[in-house]
Parts: sequence; C-alpha cells; structure tokens
Amino acid sequence: MTDRLRRRSSRGSVAALVAVLSLAGSAAADAAGSLTPKGSGHGPAELRDHHVTIVINNGFAKTEVEQTFFNPNDVDIEAVYAFPLPKSASLSELTIFAGEREIHGEVLERQHAVAAYQDERSHGNDAGLSTQNGYQTFEFAVSPVRAREQVRIRFVYYQPVSIDAGIGRYVYPLEDGGTDEAAASFWTRTEQLNGRFSADIELKSAWPIADVRVPAFGADAAVEVLGDGHHRVRIAREDASLAQDLVVYYRLADNLPGRVELLTYRPDTKRPGTFMMVVTPGTDLQPITGGADYVFVLDLSGSMDAKVQTMVRGVIAALEQMSPDDRFRIVTFDSRARQLTPDWVAATSDTVARLTPQLEQLRANGSTNLYEGLELGLRQLDDDRATSILLVTDAVANTGVVDPKAFHELTRTHDVRVFSFLMGNNANWPLMQTLTQGSGGFWTAVSNADDVVGQLLLARSKITYEAMHDVALRIRGVETFDTTDEAIGKVYRGQQIVAFGRYDKGGPASVELQARMTGTDRTYRTTFDFPETSTDHPEIERLWALNRIESIQARQLIGDLPPTEAREAVVALAVEYQLVTEETAMVALADEAFERRGIDRRNQRRVATEQQAQAARAGQAAPVTRVDQGSPMFQHQAPSVSPPSGGGSGAIDPLTGVLVIGSGLWGLAERRRRTRAAQER
Repeated sequence: MTDRLRRRSSRGSVAALVAVLSLAGSAAADAAGSLTPKGSGHGPAELRDHHVTIVINNGFAKTEVEQTFFNPNDVDIEAVYAFPLPKSASLSELTIFAGEREIHGEVLERQHAVAAYQDERSHGNDAGLSTQNGYQTFEFAVSPVRAREQVRIRFVYYQPVSIDAGIGRYVYPLEDGGTDEAAASFWTRTEQLNGRFSADIELKSAWPIADVRVPAFGADAAVEVLGDGHHRVRIAREDASLAQDLVVYYRLADNLPGRVELLTYRPDTKRPGTFMMVVTPGTDLQPITGGADYVFVLDLSGSMDAKVQTMVRGVIAALEQMSPDDRFRIVTFDSRARQLTPDWVAATSDTVARLTPQLEQLRANGSTNLYEGLELGLRQLDDDRATSILLVTDAVANTGVVDPKAFHELTRTHDVRVFSFLMGNNANWPLMQTLTQGSGGFWTAVSNADDVVGQLLLARSKITYEAMHDVALRIRGVETFDTTDEAIGKVYRGQQIVAFGRYDKGGPASVELQARMTGTDRTYRTTFDFPETSTDHPEIERLWALNRIESIQARQLIGDLPPTEAREAVVALAVEYQLVTEETAMVALADEAFERRGIDRRNQRRVATEQQAQAARAGQAAPVTRVDQGSPMFQHQAPSVSPPSGGGSGAIDPLTGVLVIGSGLWGLAERRRRTRAAQER
C-alpha cells in the first residue's frame, strides 16, 4: 500500500514550500527537504544523513548529493524531496538505494517518464522520478519507502563555474526563495535532519589559489591546503537544518594574465568534438569619473517580506557613500509602482538624512508588478549623464505586464545599464537574463549565506569602470557550429566570456575578440590547435547541450522561436544528452523494468564514460588548459580584487542584494569622500 504524496499545482508543477529565512535569523525557514501534503494523515518522511561531494576543477563543477529518508509510519509511503534548482545545472544521474537493491535513472520525454514511474509504483515496484519545476526546483519522488525502513537517493549534476575579477564562487543551494504560493497552500516541508549534514569540497585550479572562504559555516568548515592550486574543505554538522546555502568563494593569485582556456571532448574522429572556451580579458578599462545618476528600483512585494529591512539598510548605506556630484531616484513597486523621490536629487548628506525615515518605514506587501516598477525607473533619464538602474527583486512578475518579450523591448530601447541583483533561490533568473541582455547590463544571484565582502569586491568595478561594447568572439580555421552566440554585447571589468560549441575536426584555429572601448574599435587575436581527439572531459557534452537548451528557451521567451519548435528542439537535445528539463524527466527503474519497457540505456553508457574519466583525473593535478601561451591574446593582466580583511572561513553576517549595491559603490565612494572633504574645507 502506497500513500500518494504528490499533486500538481495550478501551473502544472509543484515547487518548494513558500517561506524564507529571515535575514536577521529570527524567523523559521523552509528549505530543501521532504514534502508532505497537508492533511495527508501520515507522518512525513524523516530526513536522515545528507552528504554532498563537490569537485570544482577549472571551468566546471560536479556536485553529488546523497540523502537518506526514513519512513516512521506503519504503511509504505512515497517520499517527495524538493531541491532548489541551481543556475545552469545539468542533472545527469539519479540512483535509488532500497535495501540491497540499486536502481538507476534514464531521461525520457516527461510524459513517458511519469507514466513509467506511475505504472511501476502502482505495482509496488521500486521506482524513482526526477522532474524540473520551472526555474524553481528539482523534485525527486521515491516509491515505495517501506514501513519503518529507510531509503537513500543519490543525484549528480554538473554546472560551469566562472571567475569574476579573480574570484570564483560556487553555491550549493538549500534555502527556499519563497516564490510559489500554490505550493505553500498544499505542501508542508521537513528540512530538519535527524543525522549529519556533511560536505566534502575539492577545489582544483591550474592557477594558484590565494584564499578560500566558506561564509556562514564558521568553525564547521575546515580548509586544507594540498598545493598551490589544490584545496579541500570539509564541513560537518549534527542534526542540522537544510535551510542555509553553502557558498564557497576562492580567490586566485594576483597578477594573472589575460588568457584563453579550452576544454574539449572528442573520443574519436568519426564524430564531432565539443568545446568549452573561457576567455579572461586582460584590458585597460578606465574608471568612470565625474557625477553619475543612479535609479534604485526596489521590490516591495510580499515574497520580499523577510528581506526588506536589510535591503533598506543597504540603500541607506549606499546613499551615504555617494558624492554630492551624484544624483539618485528611488522607485518602489509591489502591485503598483511609485516614486519615493519625485525627481532627481543630489546625494548630499542633508538629502539622505531627510529620506532615511521614509526608507525605514517601507514594508513588503502585495503582488509583483515588476514591469511598472522598471518602466517608472526608466523615466526622466538625462542623456548627458551616465545612468545605471540598480534593480533588486526576486523577479517573480505576476501583476501587470508579465511577457518576457515586453521586458526585453523595454530595456533595449533605453541607453542605460540595468544591474540586477536577484535575491534568493527560486527567483526568476530566465526573466532577469532576458531583461539584462536587452540593456547590456548584468545580473547576479544573491544567496542569504553570501559573503557581503566578497560580493562587494565582485560588484564594484562593474559599476565604476567602463565596459567593453559590441563584443564578438569569432573562430576561424576550424569549422565550428552550434556555438554560443558570437555577438556577446557588453563585457564588464573582470568578467569572463564562456562559450560552448562543436567542431568538425581538429587543427589550427584563429580566434578573434572584437570590442569597442572608449569609442575605439579593438581586435584581440590568438592562434592555437583544436585537438583531433580528446577524452579527458566527457561532461562537456552535457554542459554544451544545456547551454543550447537555455539559448533555445531564451529565444522562445522573447518571441524569436515558436513554442512548438522550441519544445521539440529541447526534447531532442535533452534525451540525446540525458538532461532533466521542464520537457523531460529522469525515471529510475530496475534493470529488468527498463528491458521490459524497451528503454534504451543511454544514460548508463554516458555515466560509465564520465566516471571513467573522473577516476583518471582524481589523482592528477588540475590540467593547464590555457591555449594562448605561444600567442597571447592580451597584453594586460586580468583584473582582480584585493582580499577582504580577516579572510578564512569565519562566520559572515547574512547578505541581501542592496548591501551588494551599496558595496558596489564603495570603491567610487572612497575617492569621492576625499573630494567632498576637500570641498568642505
């Protein structure tokens, strides 16, 4: 007998329970955990040990999660586990351990996978199912969990990891973002472990690592230095809660060159190769001088409730650091938008003092009319002054205009940079990506466990330095196809360019990066060889396929691709390369069940290849993947940041997006405070 612990939400999928961790740490939180329908009549599945193994090796990370469930009931149940969806994560393995039995997952078109799972479950057979619910969560169902027994699930995902101004950042998301009211009305969640939370993080880099930080885990994080580019971090907590993100920062050594790095996979010459190219520009971008205009567009909708007061404190801190030559406006929005400042005001100490009480009285309520807030923020712009929109939101637009194409058009028609700080897991990053691409700005996700100093250092140079415009990356000499869009747009100081693609055969290639800087067109060139064969990184195929899928979905969002055509392309890629998407799902069955159903074991073969390569790499140092040593593309060093004082992995106060914004102005403010002091004298 199995208790059905699952129901579709009104949007056709179920996401995590809606509740957020108070940024002050005083409110209860919901996070990654088991889900139980309210009023189900049975006790929830208990969470036992939760272990995560993370390997960050140059350009990408492998995350392996093992979670144990115990059924405290006297009847068999189905366990459902929700996990916040990491950005650009390719979920590639699902294994269920039930007693002595072990079953593995294969990706099928979603309806076929769900049907197979439901049929096996109805016959009392061991089965598992993994689905993706929009941009919010991965959801895992396991059936049956026998009465008074436990079952263990294991899942693996890959994701690219880039370096920003010499800082690498990896987030293992656990905290729920509080953006799905339909789920909150149905599910109750258990995130408390009756056992141990542990993490084993191995960090390998071909470049020397100067520092590693694990904010918010304090003394529970033990950092071990194994070599210049090889660190290990171990974390263990007893009876912990899955309510706090694990964020790892690592800083590379200073004075590293601008460079081009290449990872490839081509096991034989009979089929195309796949590549991941990472370009770290070494350019002499100049600081922005003189007064500038800043528009703060702040989300006050209900899902931001626990974050508003810290957001307000960050805005006040940012305003206090600005120069009298700067001007600002403040726009807030919930179900409608309004201006807190009727016009541009100078960032004087008197102005900030008058506005502070109004800011401190702001409260969250209502729905999210993001379009109206952004539209109001884009009014009254002065073409003679550099202007930045500083948008803080979870981007869950549900009132007014919600069509992503409209957001893209709105920002594309204004000559202004939109810098977006996306708060919390489960936030609508596809919409934010569409919005910022239209303006040539950038967005960054902000975890509540982030290090405020780390995000400060990453954000400030993008706002206070010029950018590379009209950037395009072109490869000649080697026939490439299905690549990341050549026309990249803007690249900000410290940003890397990560490009995926395929190539027909190896040989010498010429790579050009074209850009416009301070009104001058510049071209950076290098030459190197694409290998005929390469077997070290088979995981690159999944990352390339997911990059293609995200590109297809982005085109659909802005209306460049019909939904039917987009869906067909996504399903074809996801099934071929075994990726869980909204259109596909991974079903775990016994070997005999796969055989009985005639399901091809594509993932079994792909996983075997990946595990063989990983075993070969395990005892090796991180490979040197730079390919432009003989013909350097850049003459300048790559931008980097100075380490924060204190360093290490000590406990860091929780962070919100606007603290990052305030921090982003910090470098400029230091210089301008000296100017203000001189004026006052």
